[in-house]
Amino acid sequence: MSLDYDNRTGRPPGRLVRTAGVVLPGVRRVWAQAEPYADAWRAHNREVLARPGGSGRRRWVVLGDSMSQGVGATAPDRGWVGQLADRLAATGDRLEVLNLSATGARTDDVLDQQLPALAAVGRRPDDVVTVMVGSNDLFGGRAVRARLERSWARLVEEVPAGTVVMTLPQPTRAADLANAHVERAAATGRIVMLDLRETGPTSWRGRLAADHFHPNDAGYAAIADAVEPGLRAALRA
Repeated sequence: MSLDYDNRTGRPPGRLVRTAGVVLPGVRRVWAQAEPYADAWRAHNREVLARPGGSGRRRWVVLGDSMSQGVGATAPDRGWVGQLADRLAATGDRLEVLNLSATGARTDDVLDQQLPALAAVGRRPDDVVTVMVGSNDLFGGRAVRARLERSWARLVEEVPAGTVVMTLPQPTRAADLANAHVERAAATGRIVMLDLRETGPTSWRGRLAADHFHPNDAGYAAIADAVEPGLRAALRA
């Protein structure tokens, strides 16, 4: 089955990124990965969907932003998604990864672009779906932050039942309001909450890429550490 989706939001980088990229080589170098990494995941997804009859493996659908694209890592598959997929495969869980994330994605992009892309290819009953998003909402300016709570209220209602939704670890009121929706939806059993406030890295020392925002390979390994127990539990549920 084909997928008319290119792992992009359709928006250019924000003003802050554009300005920083002019004066800071590290920012420019890391953000230069966005296009080739999107192309790599698009090609990967098309290869996965083109296999006759599928691979026979259970599918892991990844929704999110540049963190799930692996921007900042040495290669697209050295982000937390690729590293965790390798760990799972090493212990017998060889998953078929369908990565619908996009650099710069906000919560509304997951709702309005990535979930429709999943619907277009057809969700399998045994898919495990993960969502890591929200940082771009928090850093997107006042108007974008103001929509975050409403967007997360939609998110926990519109993702497939049983989706693993990761909380926002940032200690801000906007993040707290968004996380409250995850907590309530998890309490009803609609979604599975993976609380990065509790399991996420406590230090980013030595774990950031040259832009001092995205993780490097070591930082993504730490995120994989945080996500791994919850994803393994979801696979066994």
